[in-house]
Amino acid sequence: MSSPTLEKHSAALDAAENTASENITVTFRIRRFNPEVSEEATWQDFQLELDPKERVLDGLHKIKWDQDGTLTFRRSCAHGICGSDAMRINGKNRLACKTLIKDINPEKPITVEAIKGLTVLKDLVVDMEPFFQAYRDVMPFLVTKGNEPTRERRQSAEDRERFDDTTKCILCAACTSSCPVFWNDGQYFGPAAIVNAHRFIFDSRDEAGEQRLEILNDKDGVWRCRTTFNCTDACPRGIEVTKAIQEVKRALITRRF
Repeated sequence: MSSPTLEKHSAALDAAENTASENITVTFRIRRFNPEVSEEATWQDFQLELDPKERVLDGLHKIKWDQDGTLTFRRSCAHGICGSDAMRINGKNRLACKTLIKDINPEKPITVEAIKGLTVLKDLVVDMEPFFQAYRDVMPFLVTKGNEPTRERRQSAEDRERFDDTTKCILCAACTSSCPVFWNDGQYFGPAAIVNAHRFIFDSRDEAGEQRLEILNDKDGVWRCRTTFNCTDACPRGIEVTKAIQEVKRALITRRF
């Protein structure tokens, strides 16, 4: 008669063997850059054994922990909420923590590089300060007048729905760094800043809509958008970015919001 402990141990070994048999060999081709070593970026290949259901972020972790500790990238929550690990994977902006190996043709090398339009500091890490400065410039906070209220500022479900989509932004910069206008001119506010302005322009409780519209009416503002839909395609949260930009343009023309 077998003991429960032996049965559990045997089941664990069987599970480990099954997992190992499901693994495939994957090549990660990463664009490396270290300004302390060279002014030129180079591509480096890494061979990994991964379960196809694992994520690109898991592969990057294995490289950093087991093969090359100098590999540099950002990540935090690893669940698509913080937006830290936005990067170009097979030529498209994605979150590494939401991109499964099986969904990006693992039979070919998986290319991983930093997002475009922002200065690369090292490997997959870019300088996010210009991006966050544009975000700060559109006043991404509720502005009201008068005395402090004695109760919460109530809002109808209909009024909340008006800007519900643009509240989903996690500031990952995937949309802004997919924009051809932003690539060519870093002075452009970019889709993410406009999305966050939209979130407050159309908030019925806010009283600074006109001020934000004037900020976006600048030569580097909303009129620079060429409606290529790159931003909408890149958004990992499914925000209709291009639609939000068009609504801000319409509000500038009609002054109705």
